[in-house]
Amino acid sequence: MKQINIENYRKAAYSIDDMFLQRWSPRSFSEKEIEKGTLMSVFEAARWAPSASNKQPWRFIIATTAEDRQRFHSFIMDGNRTWCEKAPAFALVISDKETGGAHAFDTGTAWGFLSLQAMKNGLITHAMGGFYKDQARELLNIPEQYDIHAVIAIGYQDEKEKLEETFQEREQPSTRRPLEETIMEGTFKV
Repeated sequence: MKQINIENYRKAAYSIDDMFLQRWSPRSFSEKEIEKGTLMSVFEAARWAPSASNKQPWRFIIATTAEDRQRFHSFIMDGNRTWCEKAPAFALVISDKETGGAHAFDTGTAWGFLSLQAMKNGLITHAMGGFYKDQARELLNIPEQYDIHAVIAIGYQDEKEKLEETFQEREQPSTRRPLEETIMEGTFKV
């Protein structure tokens, strides 16, 4: 598979570990199954994310069997399903609202840890908001005390040419706005 030269797309303004630039969200998934230990290590990394009062509000409902993946496909919107159906694993990210106001923030941190460990394991991840939360709640029997955040496709990267043409154009690392547009010192500034 032809490797993408990250430096053509991403450059850090300050010194950071390369893993932050190397991680991106491809859409071209291989159907190759993931060995259980390799997959579980990404959730092990998520387990060690920091959380307010150590409440660890995140939960992951995973789909690794053909039957479970089919169930996930049923609530993923068509625009995402067309490229993610080959992924050998999915995780629905939810958080326990009863743990307090930081539950979503802490759960996002766990997803970040998961995505970086996946990259270290030679896997790709792509988080999706394009799915029907009400259908996911019903099909997966998720109690109301849990917020539903995202579906993550997990697997090995495949050739971009295997994607539909419209997705091939987008199959590259995205850039980021300059740091100066993200940080405001002292007060909010437009």
